[in-house]
Amino acid sequence: MSRIVRFHEIGGPEVLKIEDVAVRAPKEGEVQIRTKALGLNRAEVMFRTGQYVTDPKFPEINGYEAAGIIEKVGPGVEGLAIGDKVSVVPCFFLGQYGLHGELVNAPAFGVVKHPDNLSWEEAAATWMMFVTAYGALVDIATVQKGDVVLIRAASSSVGLAAIQIVNMLGGVSIALTRGSSKRDTLLAAGAQHVIATSEQDLVAEVRRITDGKGARMAFDPVGGPEVPKILDALVHRGIFFQYGALDFSDVQIPVLALLGNELTIRGYQLMEITQDLPRLEKAKAFILDGLASGDLKPVIGKTFKLDEIVEAHRFMESNEQVGKIVVTV
Repeated sequence: MSRIVRFHEIGGPEVLKIEDVAVRAPKEGEVQIRTKALGLNRAEVMFRTGQYVTDPKFPEINGYEAAGIIEKVGPGVEGLAIGDKVSVVPCFFLGQYGLHGELVNAPAFGVVKHPDNLSWEEAAATWMMFVTAYGALVDIATVQKGDVVLIRAASSSVGLAAIQIVNMLGGVSIALTRGSSKRDTLLAAGAQHVIATSEQDLVAEVRRITDGKGARMAFDPVGGPEVPKILDALVHRGIFFQYGALDFSDVQIPVLALLGNELTIRGYQLMEITQDLPRLEKAKAFILDGLASGDLKPVIGKTFKLDEIVEAHRFMESNEQVGKIVVTV
């Protein structure tokens, strides 16, 4: 028996229960992990509240990220062994697997022996944030030295990862945040510029920073009515990535800006990378190199214990965090 976080109905954080569950043996292509730390993501909140791309089937286990020690190895698994210290890349849809528990099964192709210089908490915080940012900025758009990148919701874990990746590749990171309260924190986290979009003229500030040229790309998990301003701040043939939907309202596209600047507006999801094995392996190598060099480092906003999983979800919904929320086991 293992303590597993499950929920039996759609609802707020209070529907989460820690229950004793018999965990099956790993199947072919799977490993079983005794967890030490768990990463919390916006997707898990959406799954719990019925707003995710798949529907829960009750009782349901949640959770995309975990780090721990392999306890069992299923048939056909190569390169991983009992006792390995590992963390998990989100490479599945919630409902297929769930990692928020003391003992969990995970698909072996998404399990990584992470660097020894990472703590359990850092390992559990690594893969969602860095692979999400890598996929858009490196795999698809190929950030180059001098490229200016607008990073919306920059204080999120993925936003902070994007700042680090842009800086690592010699680009110019511009963090977008609603108010100025997080300005100093974002600058300390590596953002080269910060624009408080509710207090400053976004387009004018981007033009000022770029000597009138605009940004080559924008990386946005929000959407909503602010998108036209972001599009106006892009260069000719700039690219806009929509990788989340914190605002569910339809995005209004300014046609003249779209045509006149020949913009690319691109929907993007993490699974585009993690479901494509060659691209996933390149992502792992890039991130492991960055972790080893110190250019990439997970930023942990707050840590909770497993028994505090309800409080952890409440904190996620408060939008107060800067960085990753981690739960220790």
